[in-house]
Amino acid sequence: MTTSPTRMDAPTRREQILKEAARLFAERGFHGVGVDEIGAAVGISGPGLYRHFPGKDAMLAELLVGISERLLAGGRLRVAESDGDPAALLGALVDGHIDFALDDRPLITLHDRELDRLKDEDRKRVRQLQRQYVELWVEAVRALHPAADEPEARAAVHAVFGLLNSTPHLRTPLARPALEHLLRNLAHGALASLAR
Repeated sequence: MTTSPTRMDAPTRREQILKEAARLFAERGFHGVGVDEIGAAVGISGPGLYRHFPGKDAMLAELLVGISERLLAGGRLRVAESDGDPAALLGALVDGHIDFALDDRPLITLHDRELDRLKDEDRKRVRQLQRQYVELWVEAVRALHPAADEPEARAAVHAVFGLLNSTPHLRTPLARPALEHLLRNLAHGALASLAR
């Protein structure tokens, strides 16, 4: 079994800009943040951002398309690593999405609030990638619970996404390991409801 690649390098300036843009957009909304503020957050002038991005719209598109691409690529990697074991695959998908939900909370908020601000082609690309990611999950659920029909499996997958993607709204004192454990149990409980 191969392991997922980890990045040990320091983030590039472009990655730093995107991280701060996501945080600021999530906190104050896309229109509530100027390029000068994003630049200041990473130690460069606002106009210096234009060496990396043509504008805020491009940052938003890269953030939302980028996270959809990463989720799908991670899901496909987990499928490849599962060796056909549906329980292992579903566990890996749940764990990967929990990591996303806890590590990328600003992107979840950004997606919820600002997806409609993307250009049509970028919004369509995000939706296309999301549909492919959902299909990976639906296939995994149906492999583990063959008695579940496609609409039931799809509804369960969307319920799990709703649960996990609600993490930006959590105001809990739980430490990360305890929160991961809770989310994992809730997600698997929702999926286990398909067992007959």
